[in-house]
Amino acid sequence: MNAIAEQTDVFLRFAAYTAASEAIASGLYPYFLPLQGHEGTTVRRNGREMIMCGSNNYLGLTTDHRVRAAAHSALDAYGTSCTGSRFLNGNIDLHLELENELAGFLGKPAALLMSTGYQTNLGVIAGLLTPRDYVVVDRHAHASVVDGCRLSGARLRWFQHNDATSLAGVLERLPDDAPRLVVVDGVYSMEGDLCDLPAISAVCRRYGARLVVDDAHGLGVLAKGRGTAAHFGLTDEVDLITVTFSKSLASLGGAVAGSEEAIHYLKHHARSLMFSAAMTPANTAAALTALRILRDEPQLVETLNANADYVRQGLAAAGVETGDSTTPIIPVPTLGTYETLSVWHRLSDRGVYVNPVVPPAASPRLRTSFMAAHTRGQLDHVIESIAAERALLLNRERVTAGVTTA
Repeated sequence: MNAIAEQTDVFLRFAAYTAASEAIASGLYPYFLPLQGHEGTTVRRNGREMIMCGSNNYLGLTTDHRVRAAAHSALDAYGTSCTGSRFLNGNIDLHLELENELAGFLGKPAALLMSTGYQTNLGVIAGLLTPRDYVVVDRHAHASVVDGCRLSGARLRWFQHNDATSLAGVLERLPDDAPRLVVVDGVYSMEGDLCDLPAISAVCRRYGARLVVDDAHGLGVLAKGRGTAAHFGLTDEVDLITVTFSKSLASLGGAVAGSEEAIHYLKHHARSLMFSAAMTPANTAAALTALRILRDEPQLVETLNANADYVRQGLAAAGVETGDSTTPIIPVPTLGTYETLSVWHRLSDRGVYVNPVVPPAASPRLRTSFMAAHTRGQLDHVIESIAAERALLLNRERVTAGVTTA
């Protein structure tokens, strides 16, 4: 290959990427692992049953017989696919039914379904904003939010995580006549902490900014499942709420809820909606049934949060750091990238499935998450297993001593 080709051939970066291959060779590669079975709180890998503590199946509804039956019925009635976008030929009555019930549940006049939660944020942000606008985003916001901002061409500004004073400083520096949108997560997916919505919404009102809350991890978790805005009593202060169905609602898809005018506009401007095939009938029916179960059985949310509190208290008693988590997402910081992969492997040997997170996604940690369906026996085993690996964890004693992660 000549010198010019070496500079211009984008495929050369394939050979230059060696990090994953090195992890595979070491036996510590933790991603894309095939599971042979999934029963909610347990999974099977390599023929062995493990306690699942890495799923976002917060209410344990993916295996609920009512959800499964609804998906089967929709499959029989509508077939496997809508075979087109909702904008043209893929719109079915189940989509409208789910939109109406979801909007009512979230306390908004209208909602709009999209094919995934990721596409929802892409469609909402890129469909709403233009290059003359400013979008101000929490530094810990989800990747789909960031990608939506970049796709929109709007001028992106950041504020420090959960810091309303930092947000006010950013908004203060914008031109007086600049259209501005603020985007935050309701529950942050890596830390498990809540957005300081009262302070942030007050700043938005003061500076005339519209507010979007991505509540992917708040739906089904807070305020009898109604999410972060309802938890703080601020539903009317949040202009748009985006959610996904791949977590508490045991399906695949997403939606945005807001005013009738906003939803009407996004129907005709959100390209990820207009140019993607619609949610499948089975996915739609599963999400609709899960939503009805959530609405009718709020005790599931109480059990979920009681389980999360039990794990946090158990880990704290063992001297294991869990950050600022107040939700079923409980991060366990580790000493570094190698330690993260090592403790993940050791926990797997103990029959505990967790998610290893390493830079650049976030600082090294185990991301654990819990369900309403977990038994106390399962949770005790998880607590004991994590506590037994304290040598590889960034525990409270090391934090006090000033040890930092690699």
